[in-house]
Amino acid sequence: MAADGIFSVLAAVIPALLLVAGVYIYVALVRQISARIEEPSVTPVRQFAWPEATLATFIALVFLSGLAASASHEVRAIETRDLWANALFSIGLLLFIAAFLRLRRFDLNSLGGFSKIGFGRAATTGGILLLAAYPLILLAEVVTQKLARGNLEKQAIVELFTASSTLEQRVLIILLAVVVAPLAEEFFFRFFLYGVVRRYLGRAVGIIVSALLFAAVHAHLPSFAPLFVLGVCFAIAYEWSGSLLVSMTMHALFNALALTALAFPEVIPQ
Repeated sequence: MAADGIFSVLAAVIPALLLVAGVYIYVALVRQISARIEEPSVTPVRQFAWPEATLATFIALVFLSGLAASASHEVRAIETRDLWANALFSIGLLLFIAAFLRLRRFDLNSLGGFSKIGFGRAATTGGILLLAAYPLILLAEVVTQKLARGNLEKQAIVELFTASSTLEQRVLIILLAVVVAPLAEEFFFRFFLYGVVRRYLGRAVGIIVSALLFAAVHAHLPSFAPLFVLGVCFAIAYEWSGSLLVSMTMHALFNALALTALAFPEVIPQ
């Protein structure tokens, strides 16, 4: 009985301590960002201007109009061709924005901090910051579940992965979630959209706007709050590290862990 009491206390205390640690880490990052003094550079980095703001606004409106259109139609099951279309659209959007910025003579490497830190350091930093973000994400999920009284539908792609009986579908979902989505979504939401909004409205508004649209485009209301928190953590990690590789790594690890949990439901609590 005494052992059961100890385990019950630990089960209540440990999540609370992890939550406090996560909040402390991200508040510390925000403070460091706020206290950072920008040193003058010999060759000043170009900032986004009205052409980038126009393009970012147009793409955001396209996303929102697509959400409005999908909300007015009956939800249908996702099929393999939908996954291919999603992958091609994501890659096409990334290449289009990259080509646009190159035509505008932006140095994507320096602007996105791709060579600022090595891949190993970016992966380590991203892994640590994702661990710190998990308690915040889980808190948002718990609050959502409480408000919905547990009546939550799974995302369509989660349902597809769980029910998938073909190797092609599973491999395609894994590639889409672990490779394509982290590259394309981080490039647009954190690098481009956040960069544009930050240029005109400041860091705080940029973080909130990019996270809101990031959560909205997934078109799954029960996941909105957790995805919003996740988007905020991605943006803070990108701003603090100065390298998009960090948020890309966090995104890839998050999706990989989620798919691993789905693949082994008998081992990992869903």
